[in-house]
Formats: sequence, C-alpha cells, structure tokens
Amino acid sequence: MFQIHKKSIEWGGRTLTLETGHVARQADGAIMATYGETTVLCTVVGARSPKPGLDFFPLTVNYQEKFYAAGKIPGGFFKREGRPSEKETLTSRLIDRPIRPLFPEGYKNEVQVICTVVSHDMENDADILALIGASAALTISGIPFFGPIAGARVGYIDGNYVLNPTIDQMAETDLDLIVSGTHDAVLMVESEAAELSEDVMLGAVMYGHEQQQAVLDMIVSLAEDAAKEPRELPAKPDHSDLKAKLADLVGEDLRAAYGITDKVDRVTALKAAKAKVDETFADTIADDTNDVTSSVIGDLVKKLEKDIVRGDIIKTGKRIDGRSLDQVRAIESEVGILPRTHGSALFTRGETQGLVVATLGTSDDEQMIDALEGTSRSNFMLHYNFPPYSVGECGRVGFTGRREVGHGKLAWRAVRAVLPEKEVFPYTIRLVSEITESNGSSSMASVCGASLSMMDAGVPLKRPVSGIAMGLIKEGDDFAVLSDILGDEDHLGDMDFKVAGTSEGLTALQMDIKITGITRDIMEKALAQAAGGRKYILDEMAKALTSGRTEMSAHAPRIETMTIPKDKIREVIGTGGKVIREIVEVTGAKVSIEDDGTISISSSEGSQIDAAKKWITGIVAEPEVGTIYEGKVVRIMDFGAFVNFMGSRDGLVHISELKNERVDKVTDVVNEGDMVKVKCLEIDGRGKVRLSMRLVDQESGEELEDTRPARGGPKGGGRDD
Repeated sequence: MFQIHKKSIEWGGRTLTLETGHVARQADGAIMATYGETTVLCTVVGARSPKPGLDFFPLTVNYQEKFYAAGKIPGGFFKREGRPSEKETLTSRLIDRPIRPLFPEGYKNEVQVICTVVSHDMENDADILALIGASAALTISGIPFFGPIAGARVGYIDGNYVLNPTIDQMAETDLDLIVSGTHDAVLMVESEAAELSEDVMLGAVMYGHEQQQAVLDMIVSLAEDAAKEPRELPAKPDHSDLKAKLADLVGEDLRAAYGITDKVDRVTALKAAKAKVDETFADTIADDTNDVTSSVIGDLVKKLEKDIVRGDIIKTGKRIDGRSLDQVRAIESEVGILPRTHGSALFTRGETQGLVVATLGTSDDEQMIDALEGTSRSNFMLHYNFPPYSVGECGRVGFTGRREVGHGKLAWRAVRAVLPEKEVFPYTIRLVSEITESNGSSSMASVCGASLSMMDAGVPLKRPVSGIAMGLIKEGDDFAVLSDILGDEDHLGDMDFKVAGTSEGLTALQMDIKITGITRDIMEKALAQAAGGRKYILDEMAKALTSGRTEMSAHAPRIETMTIPKDKIREVIGTGGKVIREIVEVTGAKVSIEDDGTISISSSEGSQIDAAKKWITGIVAEPEVGTIYEGKVVRIMDFGAFVNFMGSRDGLVHISELKNERVDKVTDVVNEGDMVKVKCLEIDGRGKVRLSMRLVDQESGEELEDTRPARGGPKGGGRDD
C-alpha cells in the first residue's frame, strides 16, 4: 500500500529524519519531518494553471501547532485550536520569506504550504524542522522550485556557537539566530542578541550556513529517490518590443519622477506616467486576439522602473532622493509629547515617522501565553500598527496582519536585551508603535521610538537602541549597499537587511534576500556600513534623551517590592484570602504575592503603598526585645491592657507597667481604642509578649530610664493580679 522513502542523519547531537510516501499521499509533496521526538507534517499543493488577473505570486504558508502534540487540551470554551498564535504567525513568515524568491519569475500558479506540528518533545522547537520539511516537500513535489533550502538555529553559550540549542539551553544563550540558505548562499537571517559584536554575529551566520550543508545533501538524496516529474513551465512570451515601446513612451517620465525627492510628489508623477500608459494601450488591452493584458503591461512598467532606478544607483552612486549610498535621512526625536501617557516619543526619519507610547502596569497586566511548551507570562509587549493613512491610502482598519505581527516582534527583539531585570524594575511594560508616516523601515523607526518612549516613562534601560535598514542593488558583479533605504529602494532592490543595536553591540538582525543568495563579503560590508548609520541615529536620539528619567509620570502606578519568608505567605494571604483582601480594601493598594515570597505593592498614591507595606511587615515581622512600637489598645482586663502592636500580634501591658506610679484601675490610664507607645520587655517560650508603657515617653516615643527600684513582685508594682 505504501511506497515509503526515508532518510536520516545525525545533526546537532540528535537524529533528523525525513520520510515521504506514508502520510498525506494526495498532496503534491508531503514530508514527515522528525527531530528528536518532535515531528512536523509538511505538505505542499500547487495549482496546475495560473490564477488569472494576478500581478503577484499567490504563495500561502501556514504553520500550525496542535495541542495534542504535547499531550495537552486547548484552553477556552471551545476546547479547540482557534486563530493563529503569534508564534504560528511568525513561523509562517519564517518559512515564507526564504522560499518565495526561489520560484520562477512570473510564476502565478497558486501554491499552498501547510506545516502541522503533530508531536512535540518539549526539547526541540518545531520551527526549524518545519522550514526543512517544507523545503523537502517542495523539492519532491514537481512544482518549479529552485531549491532546496535548509535552516538552522544558532546559539552562543560561553563564547561558543551551539547548533540548534534545546529549549532549556535557550535560557542560557546570548544569541537566538535563525539562518536559512541554499548550498551556495544565505537567503534569510532572523536573530535576537545580547549586544554582540558584528564579528560574532557574522560568524554565527556563517556557522549556521555551514551546518546546513548536511541537511541540504539529505534533501537532494531523498529527491533522487522520491521526487515527482518536474512540471513544465509555460513558455514565456517575448514582450521585448512592447517593453521598448513603453520605454520610448514613459521612460523619461519615470526617470524624472524618480528624481523627485518628495515621496508624495514622486508618487503623483509616477501615477501620471502610468495613466499615460493606460490611455495609450487601452485598445491593445481590450483586444482579445493578443496576450497583452493589464497585468502584462503592469509587469513591464515595473521592470522598466526597476531598470531605471537600479541602473542609476550603480552608475552614479546617487539615490532616488539624492543621498549618497551611506547617508541617513534627517532625524527629529521628540519625547513627552502626550500629556496623560506614561511615556511617549515621536521619531521622524525623513518621511518615516513613528509615534511610540509606553504604558507601565503591574503583574496583573502581564500577558499569559498558552503554548505547546507550557503556559508562561511576559511582562514586556510591543505592538506595531500600520494604518493606511501612513502611506496616503484608504484601507481596512482593525485587522492585525502578519506584517504587523512580524514588524512588532522584530522591534520587540531589538529592545528586549536592554530592559532592566524584573527585580530592579517590577513593572509590566507595553509599547505601542503607531506608524503615522511611512517611506521605508518603519520597524526600525519603532525600535528608536521604543527606546525613547521607555526612557521618557522612567524605565532604566541599560542603553538606548537604534535601528537601520540596509538595502542592496546587485547587477552582475557590481553591487551597491544602501543605508536607510526608502520604500521604493526596498521594493526595487535585492535585499532588506535590518540591523539594530546599542553603542556596545547588536541586539537584532533581520535579513531577507530577493535574489538567489548573498555572499559573506556583501554581508560584511552591510554590517560595517550599518554600524556608522546606527551611531549617527543614536547621536540624534541623544538630543532628546540619553537615559531613563529619574521621575516617572504622575499618572503611572508606583510599585514597591518586598520579600517575606515562604512560611509567612499563608499568614499574609489568610484563610480564603481574607487578610490580603482586607489589606487591599483598606489601603487601596494592589498586592500580589509570588510563590518565592516576593510581594509587589502598587498604587499611584505613595501613602497607600506605605500603608500596605507597614501592614504586611506587621504580619510577618517578629517582635524584638528592647524595641519600641506603636500600638492600639484592644482589650482591657483588671490586671492590664492588651495592645495590638505588630500586625495581628498582641502583647500585655501589665497594670504595673502602665505608669511609674501605682495605678488602681487600668481605665484610669488607657481605654480600648487608645493609640499608645510600648517597649517590648520579654517574649516567653510560648510566644507571649510582655510590654511596658511607663518606659516610653508617650508624646515623643523616646525611651525613658527605668528609675523605679525593683521589688518582689512584677517590676515596680509589687502586685500580682
């Protein structure tokens, strides 16, 4: 029944296995990929004919995690997997980005890749495995794909590179880098780092690419045994004459448009040129006897634009807006522009602008993450929004797309390395980046704005972070690396390489290549050029703020932490939470207790925090002999008064210890409800506390000398009531 083909290698200390022919046989390509005991089913289906009317390649990648893979049942009312999680969305993008450039130019047949995690061993993440499985499935499917590719995760622990660190090892690494590529070159890089040098980062990329070679060889070996017959590509029509006519018609118009530095004016000029094309070729497009469609005309105009822009940059070294290759656009940094927020920044670089707002919260505001690896909490969030008005367009509002999730996560990775430890700054931090203008690298504007807004909110960052997007124009052996690329340079160029870091090192890299790969020399030049750009941006940011403000906004909550012995947690919480509820209700402060005895007390009013802190201290503290306390008389007896002087702790002030003179009746000196100052005299073996009022000045609280001579009975009174 089954014709199974299987290949295995030892890779990074674990067995990697690719199997086909057993599951999902009706898909064009299906691979069951296993690493350790993590298994992903990767399937590929491709349409046999192109989708009419499209001017883009209709590739869809879906990575999905099933909770049964880890022996779990999903939470929620429906008890089934719902909308994609952030991890699923990011992994879908991680697979899409390196495989998309490897399909033939002009290919318009719909292709769908689905990667389903069906087993998870809680040691090996499934994202790299899904990428490898998707590449193998495409390679054996017969769909035109110029692969294979492979991926690898690289860690950096104790100064050494580690291939595919386990989930436990990820807690120890200074680097989380994912690299993907072909046999010859790198196609994609995604990373988060703890301020590492350019040399360490470049070494990690090269190490990961080297380690992929064995996987690529295995995929090729599997394809030799199991690949389907390759599909024939339809012959590409020759439209060179039509392209020449377009060049004569609007070539100079396009060149003049790309000489306009202002984006709005440039877009207007480009629209006028394209309207001229539409008017001239309206009859040709309407004629059903030829193969010239509006899509064909649009593709040829794009190629013409590409030739003009790329050729001019290579020949002259001058860019669309007149800048040199390594020049960064003008920058304006502003902070504290919103009066009621906890922190705000407006970062403007050329025609790209981000309004980034910081909000501080308590542990109650932490994000709960329910994943295959288990439930976790995060006290740092960064959300990125890209409204249509930022590019002068009308569009749908309210839906968070994959691009927004991806850009937000990149900025999150870039600034996470400089956040203070939770013990030092026990706040939940939420950043929201509203892109108000966009013309290239809004994610890097979000990084710069995020640093500024957190510093404006009083977050004690280790150092500010800046980010820059680098581009590449490559024609034959000639290439030009561009700093701080515009949107058109991204669209018409060969690389989008985002670099973020501090004055001490890199914190994040993200690279996407639109050609078949990038060499070490190009990457080295791009990183060196980016270092200069990052420094310039940091200097411009410093004109607004260089470090976190010492005073937080009056509207931000105050949080103080204290630690109590674990055996006292039950006393602070009380039966059924009675005590902690009373503390919250009476003081008005929020109180949360961790299992390790750490208590966070938060309120916008310092007096409420002090009251709650004092209350808790009273509950957990042990009285000390010789210490003076203030307390409340809670009960009157014939022989003395009981005073509540520490939390729920009461002590006895014997009638002989009320005053330095004989007292006939306790109520002659104190009554229930009176606030008094007492000195702790003794704590007996049963925990009973003996207190004295006569040894404390009731006005000042200062200790008084014991001038009364001792007698036979209790000190000073000679009475034994």
